[in-house]
Amino acid sequence: MKANLQQINAFLKHHQLALVGVSRDPKKFGSEVMKHLLERGFDVIPVHPELVEIQGKSCVRDIASLPDHVKALVIALPKDKTDAVLKEALDKGIEQLWIQQFSDGPETKNLINNSKANVVTGRCIFMYTDPTGFHKFHERLNKLFGAYAKA
Repeated sequence: MKANLQQINAFLKHHQLALVGVSRDPKKFGSEVMKHLLERGFDVIPVHPELVEIQGKSCVRDIASLPDHVKALVIALPKDKTDAVLKEALDKGIEQLWIQQFSDGPETKNLINNSKANVVTGRCIFMYTDPTGFHKFHERLNKLFGAYAKA
């Protein structure tokens, strides 16, 4: 279940977003996503149950603690944790969600089908947000072989 370009563009219109999956370890994927998004001008609110601040940004402890005006959320978690966060985000009324490629849980599809939210799945956020380095190479390969999102 891969998102199309229209879904991706609708998500990326939101320059303030929350991120679940950021880590103390700067080499972990969620931390790299946060750094990348900050460098591209996104206002990222990290969600972490223990951290007060990371990468110069104040953290909130959970989805319920996010300000109501936040309508976009990136989930960069292991598969076994994604569905609980997705459900919490949908219950809060978050309308734009990006579930990082390979993070779909066993109930992700059912949760999405029972919601009206725009949920990007099966795509790497790096590839659609001005990629560099390896991610730029990955983007080019996907375009070359027809795997890049289409409208």
